[in-house]
Amino acid sequence: MTQPSHNPLGWLGIARLGLVQSALGAVVALTTSTLNRVMVVEMAMPAMLPAALVGLHFAVQITRPHWGYGSDLGSRRTPWIIGGMACLCLGAIGATHAALMMANAPELGVLLSVLAYLMIGMGVGASGTSLLALLATRVAPERRPAAASITWIMMIVGIVVSSIIIAQLITPFSSRALIFAATAVAGCAFLVTLAAVHGVELPKGAVVAESEAAEEAPEPVPFRQALKDIWAEPLARNFSIFVFVSMLAYSAQDLILEPFAGLVFQMTPGQSTQLSGVQNMGVLLGMILTGAIGGRSSRSGKNWLATWAIFGCLGSALALLGLAAAAEIGPGWPLKPTVFALGFANGIFAVAAIGSMMGLAGSGQKSRVGIRMGIWGAAQAIAFGLGGFFGAMGVDGLRAVLPETGHAFLVVFVIEGALFLVAAYLASRLEHQKSRVFTETDGPAQLVGRGSPLTQG
Repeated sequence: MTQPSHNPLGWLGIARLGLVQSALGAVVALTTSTLNRVMVVEMAMPAMLPAALVGLHFAVQITRPHWGYGSDLGSRRTPWIIGGMACLCLGAIGATHAALMMANAPELGVLLSVLAYLMIGMGVGASGTSLLALLATRVAPERRPAAASITWIMMIVGIVVSSIIIAQLITPFSSRALIFAATAVAGCAFLVTLAAVHGVELPKGAVVAESEAAEEAPEPVPFRQALKDIWAEPLARNFSIFVFVSMLAYSAQDLILEPFAGLVFQMTPGQSTQLSGVQNMGVLLGMILTGAIGGRSSRSGKNWLATWAIFGCLGSALALLGLAAAAEIGPGWPLKPTVFALGFANGIFAVAAIGSMMGLAGSGQKSRVGIRMGIWGAAQAIAFGLGGFFGAMGVDGLRAVLPETGHAFLVVFVIEGALFLVAAYLASRLEHQKSRVFTETDGPAQLVGRGSPLTQG
C-alpha cells in the first residue's frame, strides 16, 4: 500500500525547530559567558582556565559528522536531539557546581569541570548536528537558506533572553543564586526542546512530498575520498580559510569581554552579564536588518553576500578599536554603545557568512551537503576554541608584563581587529575569484558547478 506524501515544513514548523537553537544558545551562553566571568573575577582564577574548558567543548565538536552519521543509521533525528540536549543541560549544571567547587577543592573542581565541558561539547554536537539534518530533510530546498538564518537568529534570541534572566537571578551575587540560575535555565531549555520537536519528524518509513525529495543522493564514496574531492575545489578550500580566520576574530573577545568589564570598568556580575546581552542584541538586530536588505538585493539580481561580509568584518574591526580605546580610557568611555556596535557588525558578517555557506554547501559537481557543512563546522569549532583560548591566554600573559590591566586588553583587542581586516581581505578575494570563474566559463550553470560560495542569496 502506497504511503501518503507529507508536505515540507512551513514557517511555523521551522520556527519550532528554531526554538531548539534558542535553547542551545541559552545553555551555552551560561557556560561561556557567566561562568567564565565568575571564575576570572569573583574567584580570581587565570583566564586561561575557563578558556581551556570552553576550548575543550569546541574541540569535542569536531566529532559532529559522527553524530550525524549515527542519526542517519537510525533514520530518526528526534532522539538524538533530545538526548544531546539532556547531555548539554546536565553538563551545564555540572560545570556550575564544579566551578564553585574549585574554591575549596581545586583539583577535584578542575577534574569535574573537564568532564562537564566534555558533556557540553558532546551535547551541542549531537543535538545541533541532528537538528540541522532534520531541517535539511523536512524543509523544502528553496526555503533552506532562510531556515538556516531563522534558526541562527533564534539562537541569538535565546542567548539574549537567558542573559537578561541570569542577570536578574544572580543579583545580588551568591553561589546559591548562580546554581539556581543554571538549573532554571537548563531545565527550561530541555522542556522547550521537548515541546519544539514533538511531532515534527515524520514517522519512520513515511514518504515525503516529491518537491522535498527531488535532490539526487550523493555518490556512496568513502569519507576520506569525499573530503579530498571537496578540499580540491579552490573556492571551497578558500572559503574554509575565510571561515577559520573570521571566526577566530569573532570568538577571541568572547571569553574576555565580561572579565574586561569587571576588571577595567568595575562592573558587577549582573552588570557584565547585561553587557553581554547588549552585545547579542546588536548581533540580533544586525542579522535581521541585513537579512531584510539582502533579501531585496537578492530578488533584484544583485550579489550582496560579499559586500555585506566585507562590511561586517570592517565594522567589527572598527568596533574592536573602540574597545581598545575603552581599555585605555577606562570608565569614562561609552562601553555599552561600543559593545552594541561590535555585536551589530558581527551580526551583519554572520548573516553574509551563513548565506555563503548555504550557497556553497549545495553547489559543486557532486551534492555532498553534509560533508561540506562538516568541513566548515569543524573550521568554525576549531577557530572558536583557539580564539577564545588564545584571547584569554594573551590577556593573562600581558597582564603579567604590562603595568596596567587595561593595556593587556588593549593589545588583544587590536590584534582581533587586525584579524577582522584579514578576513575582509579574504572575503574580497573570494568575490574576485568568483568573478574570474564566471568569466572563464560558459555561464552560471558552470559557475555553480565549480562551487562558488557567493552565487546564492
